[in-house]
Amino acid sequence: MASTLTDDLLAFLRASPTPFHATQNVASELLAAGFEPLNERESWQLTRPGKYFVTRNDSSIIAFQLSAEANAERGARLIGAHTDSPCLKPKPYADVHHQHYAQWGVEVYGGVLLNPWFDRDLSLAGKVSFTMGAGQVHHTLVDFNRPIAIIPSLAIHLDRDANNKRTINAQTDIPPITARAPQQLPDLLREQVIASLSLEEDAQAKDINILAWDLSFYDTQAPSTIGLLDEFICSARLDNLLSCFLALRALLQADSGADQWIILNDHEEVGSTSSAGADGTMLQDILMRVYPNEQDRLRTMAHSMLISTDNAHGVHPNYPSKHDAQHGPILNDGPVIKINANQRYATSSDSHAWFAHLCQTHDIPYQKFVTRADMGCGSTIGPITAAKLGIQTIDVGAPTFAMHSIRETAGTEDAVHLLSALTHFLSLKQAPVSHAMMP
Repeated sequence: MASTLTDDLLAFLRASPTPFHATQNVASELLAAGFEPLNERESWQLTRPGKYFVTRNDSSIIAFQLSAEANAERGARLIGAHTDSPCLKPKPYADVHHQHYAQWGVEVYGGVLLNPWFDRDLSLAGKVSFTMGAGQVHHTLVDFNRPIAIIPSLAIHLDRDANNKRTINAQTDIPPITARAPQQLPDLLREQVIASLSLEEDAQAKDINILAWDLSFYDTQAPSTIGLLDEFICSARLDNLLSCFLALRALLQADSGADQWIILNDHEEVGSTSSAGADGTMLQDILMRVYPNEQDRLRTMAHSMLISTDNAHGVHPNYPSKHDAQHGPILNDGPVIKINANQRYATSSDSHAWFAHLCQTHDIPYQKFVTRADMGCGSTIGPITAAKLGIQTIDVGAPTFAMHSIRETAGTEDAVHLLSALTHFLSLKQAPVSHAMMP
């Protein structure tokens, strides 16, 4: 199973250079599995049983499978993840020309580890908005799908302290070089739009007016397995497309019994505050339409549980002091329960115990992560969603090296173990909430 799952994961990662492409690829698999797309602008006629999905901003997607056997007492099973990853994004006026070289100015999206972006073969992909003649505004996805830019390092001869105390200025040090002669980004995007729409180079195609874009540079090196025994997965965007892929697979292969949901939000890396982010209204809006009776909806949520899946920091063998000695997750030793007393993760003692019990019941190895008491702790969508819905939540994830680098590393077996846990979770027929305290 590991080999097939890994191959499919690598293909998904390669085909998903941006949240827009990831969402499109998830939607394609859902369509193939019989899920019906819903439009938020239209009225919905939902049936039980029924399989549906909704997208927002073309970068977030929520899919749900309604069971004929479901009721408020059974609750719902929800898995959350996010589609975005830290990256570099071209600015609206991107074209820069320095010392006879064409460059594109970029913004840093999220908490990017910048050093690994140097000396990489970079391509560009994302969403483009345009008009054709006097027509309406249209949108399409584009992908140059070949190396078109590079950020060269400064030679050691010109910076003798580079290995000791090099710092990076995001404004001046990282604009990628794209050519010798000036290259206008709108002109190049026009060519990509023509290609993406399979238009011929005629008068209509030439009349395309590029209005706006949401693009991301990405590393063209293909995802791969590495190690003498192929134990590791190396790729861009493992945080958090690994979780998105596994959530989708769990939904497609889980047994029915209760309502099953996957929520894949954009903009987690920048705080989730957007119409398509976990701190927006998307999930709440859809829940109100699926469960229109307020009492039934609130009772359903009280009997429900959310597994928020986002990568965890694996203990680095070269930097073990960066971890609490008792809580250093090891790659391929199973999914990680993420715990933080200050609620940076949503895990409670109840949800912690329940997930541990699930893993023990199905012989799934698991680990626990708590950050050092003298270090800050990241966060994810779990606390946001838990606070908005009042739903029992646990934060878990696959242990990972080099999180927020242009190339991250995870374990092949951890993908198998996490998928197993998520599938068993969605397949539960009874509410997975903890029993009340004994008198």
